[in-house]
Amino acid sequence: MMNKPELLATAASLEEARALLNAGADALVIGDDRFGMRLAGHFSLEETAAVIELAHGMGRKVYAGLGGLMSNRLLDELPAYVKAIGELGIDGIEFGDPAVLAAVKSQAPGMRLHWNAEMTSTNYFTANYWGRKGASRVVLARELNMDEITEMVPLLEVEAQVQVHGMTNIYHSKRGLVASYMAHQGRPVEDGNLGKERGLFLIEAERRDEKFPIYEDINGTHIMSSDDICILEDLHILLAAGVHSLKIEGLLKPIAYNVAVVKAYRHAVDLYAADPQGYAFDEAWMDGIRALQDPERDLSFGFFYKEQVY
Repeated sequence: MMNKPELLATAASLEEARALLNAGADALVIGDDRFGMRLAGHFSLEETAAVIELAHGMGRKVYAGLGGLMSNRLLDELPAYVKAIGELGIDGIEFGDPAVLAAVKSQAPGMRLHWNAEMTSTNYFTANYWGRKGASRVVLARELNMDEITEMVPLLEVEAQVQVHGMTNIYHSKRGLVASYMAHQGRPVEDGNLGKERGLFLIEAERRDEKFPIYEDINGTHIMSSDDICILEDLHILLAAGVHSLKIEGLLKPIAYNVAVVKAYRHAVDLYAADPQGYAFDEAWMDGIRALQDPERDLSFGFFYKEQVY
């Protein structure tokens, strides 16, 4: 039997964390909006402690997302936060900014570090560079195709994490574009409600059948893809390549949908691990996902099968 890759999911609340763990997630990503970028939800230290206790009681892991764009002001608050979550027993920290790496080395030495630099993690050399600086995992760019991923994994000196399901970010601005638009429309949004602005879309004049979710939080404005990645059909290729962690992005999704996705991928990973040679994808595994899929959002392979031209 092969070593199973980690099935990683994002949680927006303690309720969702419990549901995803019960559905079969091996690990969760949570965090504080001050330091994380596009987190599914905001977790206070008390809530973080509750998730860690729950997960550890089930033999699972919890990672903190600290992949935000760090301002000078945040650098003053960062060490104390890193120390606090380290003392709570967090299992690892996602980072992109070297300031986070430095804070971990001073406040929580020995903590596992996952380098997540969004679209810039595109080659093994840079990933291994951060590995030598202390990272134990690289979150590969979602813009990489299947060949680039499978060819890179054997050359890595660190673990590889790949997003296999969910929406992706296509634009970010530190500016409050949603609040500005609302104010222009005579409907100002109070600062405390920015994180609650959901159900908003951008539609291009030339492609009116595609809706791009847009939302705003304390980190600015985020525009998301009009479809959802779903690589379940070809998951076996990533498993055969030895990808260490498979991420399910649950941002802006209801709990029931994320649970269905985790269950489907859990089933596939377990079957492949038990018998790689006899493994075969079954279209019926998609039924639970499709039953809850937003009819206005397609399931696609994302960049997995797009030819890259540099």
